[in-house]
Amino acid sequence: MKKENIWLIVSIVLFIGLVASMFTGGFGIKISGSGDSPVEVADKAVKFINDYGLGGGATASVVPGSSEYLKSDLYKFGLNIGGQEYTSYVSRDGKLLFPSVIDMGEMSKSSPEATAENESVEIPQTEKPEVRLFVMAYCPYGNQAEAAMIPAANLLKDKADISLNSVIYSDYATNMGGEAKDWCLDEEQKYCSMHGINELNEDIRELCVAKYEPEKLWDFVGKINDETNTQNVETKWEDIAKEMKIDVNKIKDCQKNEAESLLDEQVALNEEYGISGSPTLLINGVRYQGDRTAEAYKTAICQAFTEMPEECKTTLDEGTVAAQGTCN
Repeated sequence: MKKENIWLIVSIVLFIGLVASMFTGGFGIKISGSGDSPVEVADKAVKFINDYGLGGGATASVVPGSSEYLKSDLYKFGLNIGGQEYTSYVSRDGKLLFPSVIDMGEMSKSSPEATAENESVEIPQTEKPEVRLFVMAYCPYGNQAEAAMIPAANLLKDKADISLNSVIYSDYATNMGGEAKDWCLDEEQKYCSMHGINELNEDIRELCVAKYEPEKLWDFVGKINDETNTQNVETKWEDIAKEMKIDVNKIKDCQKNEAESLLDEQVALNEEYGISGSPTLLINGVRYQGDRTAEAYKTAICQAFTEMPEECKTTLDEGTVAAQGTCN
């Protein structure tokens, strides 16, 4: 089926569903107060779409790792129909399901005035630029940024100080109406992550790899992103680490005994730089606002050197420009 035809069918199906919801009091998803995770909500929404029937033998499925809760009381998830991916949303009360929204806040950032303001912010030059990429381990936009950063980080690893950092939330289980253990490392909810406890665990492991085997960090992150999701990472990460000759026992020991101290460092950085979304890229303390490709990242970092190294002459694959979305 052509993409435009699929989109038309999806829109019609969801419109019918919206009309039906007026008479049924919602889609029967029963989200509010149920403690459902974004993944569970996405699964129920897709079941609803498939129950209505898309026609032409098409069925919908959830894009792995795409489900998240937005602070605007919306659940967001990727919808795969016939090989095409769409972004869809469900209201927290389970009464509204719709194929797209317009983020006026994001649009205002791309207005001529905002663009001029962003472009006027110059990244200061230093002998060894400090580069910090803040992500959530399973934020799809963060994963795209990581994929772009990996070749740039491997190219400039001996010249720039490039680190991977975590976006940490607090009181997240309270906001979600669930239990602390589903989202947070601790009952006090000081250390939480948007996509659940398995994401936070992976954040911690990556911080441990960065501390004890930094030369393998970016390739480890790439494999984790390619081969795992929040549902299976706890059973798969060890095999990936062993394949890369990472000391699994050392990482386990770090996760057990150093998790809070590592997360405290991340919380402090989040507060210092006002970080709340994944991905956020800082170069010498200034937020980068450009394209998310390996070449764009490399160029921005290279422009932050007082004297560019020879590595900056290397052209990296532009690839596909990643979407300018954010998990926040």
